[in-house]
Amino acid sequence: MFRHKGKSRRLVHNLKLASLLSFVAGVVNVTGFFSIQILTTNVTGHFAYFADGVVKQDPANALYFLLYILAYLSGAFISNTMAEWAQQFNPRYANALPVFTEILLLTGVALLAPPVIHHFAPEVACILLFAMGLQNAMVTRISNAVVRTTHLTGLFTDLGIELSQLLFYRRPEQQKKLKASVKLRFAIISFFFLGCVTGGIGFTWLDVRILFLAVICLFIGIIYSDIRYRLLLLKKNFSESRLPSRGHR
Repeated sequence: MFRHKGKSRRLVHNLKLASLLSFVAGVVNVTGFFSIQILTTNVTGHFAYFADGVVKQDPANALYFLLYILAYLSGAFISNTMAEWAQQFNPRYANALPVFTEILLLTGVALLAPPVIHHFAPEVACILLFAMGLQNAMVTRISNAVVRTTHLTGLFTDLGIELSQLLFYRRPEQQKKLKASVKLRFAIISFFFLGCVTGGIGFTWLDVRILFLAVICLFIGIIYSDIRYRLLLLKKNFSESRLPSRGHR
């Protein structure tokens, strides 16, 4: 699910990727909100708070929210920069680099003691927003902008449009395409919600250490993707080795 791109990418790859990373984003979202009362998976609301600080002539507060916005932007920028750089030298690691960077960032926050997190709340928020910028840019790049995992506003908009289109576009190929898209969007929304609920329940027991659950999910995803890719290569090589050479009949 992390390797297939372009024509080789199918709905099942996007479903696996969307389910995994939406769950991770849900866990991060609720952990950030419960621990420091800051939303850490998207920046839409931060623009409103930034404008509020500007209008009320509160530059310190406005600056914090500007930093949150820039942290998310920086994560997206660094994610794609790493992927493009790796693509030139070793394409195998193009998508793994952002994932492992996200793992390191989430692990670092999970290891912090609650008093430290509360004291450095803006810095922790920036780290989590940077990690989500990494993730969303990575998944957007892999899926050719079909999958977004860290926020739901656009997903609900697209879902509403496509549910309406199901009533009017009746050709079999149109219905098949629309139903596949609706299925994908339901998967993203459902697993984001599941991540939020799981993260919220886990936070009451483990505090910010519930982020280790997100880290484990990312590790499982990257290992599973690598194993699947290696098995497919072995199968392909085995099939080609059994084909008769052109010089013999």
